Amino acid sequence: MPNSIRTTSNTQTTTNRTLAPFKAGDSVLWAAVSNDTYKLQPSSDKRSNRLVIRHANIEYSFDTDGRSNPDDALPSLFHDTPANRQAITTLYSGNQTSQRTVIDTTEADDKQVILISAFDLSDIACDIDGAATALYDVGQLLALMHYNKIEAHTVPALARLAHDATDTWASLLYEKLEGINDTLAMTGYGKEGSQ
Repeated sequence: MPNSIRTTSNTQTTTNRTLAPFKAGDSVLWAAVSNDTYKLQPSSDKRSNRLVIRHANIEYSFDTDGRSNPDDALPSLFHDTPANRQAITTLYSGNQTSQRTVIDTTEADDKQVILISAFDLSDIACDIDGAATALYDVGQLLALMHYNKIEAHTVPALARLAHDATDTWASLLYEKLEGINDTLAMTGYGKEGSQ
């Protein structure tokens, strides 16, 4: 049975609910600026019902719905609750696991599975492609040398370049293999095939 690709995505469902209005003295989170807590204060303009936050010696004003401008589609402020704090901490840490897509190429009878990021897999694929290209080029060079298509005085220099290229790629691939084997060592496969 060939490998199947099953794609799963965890997504958050948002609900439409009215947010509680803000008032002077509320502790709020301002995600666009930082993950710190700010204290809303009344505006120094007595005719305004806007609320202000003082940040870096500058006063920023907001409506009681948390928008800095009435035309904004979404509020800029959020009440300082544990759930909102966690969401903003996640935003700043970059750990947005709710947006993770997992592409499963395993068989149903696979007993152990290793998750690898698409970036790491792409990096490995690029290294393999680079090494394969270098080996092909060295093969072409050796064929030219064998059929005397290269002048004799240039052969040592080309041989040295070929040696340096293959040595560099071998070192890079062994380093990559060591990382893969370290991961495999955590499974039942150990370091099979590396000997």
